[in-house]
Amino acid sequence: MFLTGAEILIKSLLDEGVDTIFGYPGGAVLNIYDELYKYREKITHILTAHEQGASHAADGYARATGKVGVCLATSGPGATNLVTGIATAYMDSIPMVAITGNVTKQLLGKDSFQEVDITGITMPVTKHNYIVKDVNDLQRIVREAFYIAQEGRPGPVLIDIPKDITAAKAIYEPIVPKKIERRTKYITDEALETVAKLINESENPFIYAGGGIVAAGAYEELKEIVNKINSPIATSLMAISSFPYDHPLYTGMIGMHGSKVSNILTSKCDLLITLGARFSDRVINNQNHIKNAKIIHIDVDPAEINKNIKVDAFIIGDLKIVLQKLILLLKEKKNDDWIKKMNELKSLSIKETSETGELTPEFLFRKLSELDDGSFVLSTEVGQHQMWAAQYFDYKTPRTFISSGGLGTMGYGLGASIGAQMALKDKTVFNIAGDGSFGMNCNELATAVKNNLPVKVIIVNNNSLGMVRQWQNFFYEGRYSSTTLNRSTDFVKLVEAFGGKGYRVFEKEELVPVLKNALEYDGPVVIDYVIHNDKKVFPMVAPGAPINEIICEEDV
Repeated sequence: MFLTGAEILIKSLLDEGVDTIFGYPGGAVLNIYDELYKYREKITHILTAHEQGASHAADGYARATGKVGVCLATSGPGATNLVTGIATAYMDSIPMVAITGNVTKQLLGKDSFQEVDITGITMPVTKHNYIVKDVNDLQRIVREAFYIAQEGRPGPVLIDIPKDITAAKAIYEPIVPKKIERRTKYITDEALETVAKLINESENPFIYAGGGIVAAGAYEELKEIVNKINSPIATSLMAISSFPYDHPLYTGMIGMHGSKVSNILTSKCDLLITLGARFSDRVINNQNHIKNAKIIHIDVDPAEINKNIKVDAFIIGDLKIVLQKLILLLKEKKNDDWIKKMNELKSLSIKETSETGELTPEFLFRKLSELDDGSFVLSTEVGQHQMWAAQYFDYKTPRTFISSGGLGTMGYGLGASIGAQMALKDKTVFNIAGDGSFGMNCNELATAVKNNLPVKVIIVNNNSLGMVRQWQNFFYEGRYSSTTLNRSTDFVKLVEAFGGKGYRVFEKEELVPVLKNALEYDGPVVIDYVIHNDKKVFPMVAPGAPINEIICEEDV
């Protein structure tokens, strides 16, 4: 059948199983929005307050479900407003398809009104991008874009469509999406046997699991290998929630703000087993920090092997498949002395909890964890509150921690929480924010209220840009340049102005009743949780320092 480009686009999205799009209309995408109106019973369009909010919402939708998140914007500034969200998804390997309109083909390259070379701009932060110059290519391109976004190491793909392409006509035939096959081409018996030999011979193995575990859905395989070889395990920020928080071999997060146990064991192990992680500079950025260990790296992306850290053995392939095959070659191990060492470090790291009247991040997340019946999902902005959310909340199921890791995007969390809440209607989504981050994209409260999304925002309010202030305290002799906010914003009145509900917490005894009230309220809530601006994130490893040179609260 002959259809317009706009009709082909919407039908192709339906072929791919798309049920939700986050976006903002404009002149170059009017034909697309006209078709969305006609198909509004099949595809829900969420009008965000800003295009950046749309890209973060698509990202949050994808992280919460593992499906492709979709966002849509017009040409020029509409398209460029998506770029931060696209880059966020790229850095954390999140499947997303971003669709942008552009001026008509004859106006391209002429500095036309609201024209920008969005494919040129996004080339470094997409897995692939397209500009559609022939309507006959549109259906194929949409199909390819969704495949590329999901296959192998996931990531964002951009499709730029000039306005005349959305009006032109071509033949459309319904096509079943190409099945996503797990990458197994380079999983060889030789590589498996080499890795298995190193693991079987090790006496002090340590597992460092990254976001690849989440992307591959390799949760059960990870537990099986941990239990079989009796190895302590730490997760990167991107793998938080992928492994049971209460497992006796779990040592918490690894890296700059990782647990003391995780960081010390990394420096003491004789074998570091790295699964779906990329040796970020916020985790391990110097070979000398782990010079006593042999290193195994298993990852789906060959470009990551030996990129940041030289390894002794590696396997390239889908983590779920690799671990399934590897487990069969591994011997059951006890590692009694090593486990004893881990437990000693754990006991020494137990911190006395203060029951004074002062509000603390620990208290917040302890009470939040106690109320969680397994239905809570936490998104975060970026900063101290993000680290506290990673350190102190008890995540009970996978894909319940949604956060910008690689790019560290302030203003990410509220949009992401909207995307997650749209995807997980039976869950309760909390956005953990700092007062600085929240100020960047708080306009998305309008989106939450308009769509009656019961997102609960907790602002850990320290009247400062807390993480930057912490660095100024440690490394700049306390010169707090532009990090003390001293704003007069009343967050309770702000959310009420948008049409939501607001609470403020100054005392410990106020917190649980406020949380319960927030949970009972069927709509967006903002809780202003006020803490002291000198509260810091511990432990901490200084930038560039060895991973076992840990700054603890008692050291300061």
